[in-house]
Amino acid sequence: MANTPQSKKRARQNERRQDVNKARRSRIRTYLRKVEEAIASGDQEAATTALRAAQPELMRGVTKGVVHKNTASRKMSRLASRVKALSA
Repeated sequence: MANTPQSKKRARQNERRQDVNKARRSRIRTYLRKVEEAIASGDQEAATTALRAAQPELMRGVTKGVVHKNTASRKMSRLASRVKALSA
């Protein structure tokens, strides 16, 4: 349990950040799910559009510290290659 005023304040801040980060992570997952669904349906145009929408959202997660840079890069790379494979 937090005892000092500083640790009490940090606990309050951490709770607020947790809510913000949870919302941001959920938003990123939603965008990624839309790409996955477009790929599953086989619609390349929809998948490309969804991927373009997901990229800045994922990179925003990196700058905010919600997602690691390499994780985001790996996800983008794998999704992009799957979208590209739809055209073949």
